[in-house]
Amino acid sequence: MFYIGSLIRSLPLSSAGPFALRSIHTGSGNYFHYTPVLCAEPLKKKKKIDPQVLKQREERKKKRLEKQIRRLEKNARQLKPVEDLDIPIELIDEREQRKRTGIRVTPEVLESRVLLEKQWAKHKRLEKLADYQLIDKVLAAQTKALNELRFESEELYQKAIEPDMGIVPLKVEGPVATPPIDGYDMPDGEYIDVSKKWE
Repeated sequence: MFYIGSLIRSLPLSSAGPFALRSIHTGSGNYFHYTPVLCAEPLKKKKKIDPQVLKQREERKKKRLEKQIRRLEKNARQLKPVEDLDIPIELIDEREQRKRTGIRVTPEVLESRVLLEKQWAKHKRLEKLADYQLIDKVLAAQTKALNELRFESEELYQKAIEPDMGIVPLKVEGPVATPPIDGYDMPDGEYIDVSKKWE
């Protein structure tokens, strides 16, 4: 025991750490030889499973997969519902309360409504014809005036048919590319997918 203690004290300071004893090793037979401790346990024996049990498990898996495939095929023809077009459950529950009963329209009221719709259609048709006739008159007067002007002077005619840029002043100035936004924290590509999954 005295020899081991004096040997550890005689080691340099750098090797006197927690693994200092593991480095004590010489080729002479008079000194001891230390090897690291291997913390291991024996391998567990594989349990032998009955082949019939394995076969039943595989059959169960197969049946489960076939059931999922059948369910997917059944739902394949159904369209995904649009949530905005769904009727709220509250309205479905209140259908009987909101249902109007006892409103009967007499034949005289129905006939007056039909006559009113016909009169409105006739009025709108005459209004549209009047607009067309007015446009035709204006275009005919413009064409006649231009023809008279051309007969008098070709130079004045060419000046008259030029587009007047002063009527609609258009001045466009702006950047050719979008400028950067100050203090904009650019996303790093990660996002949370909150869309619903449909089977």
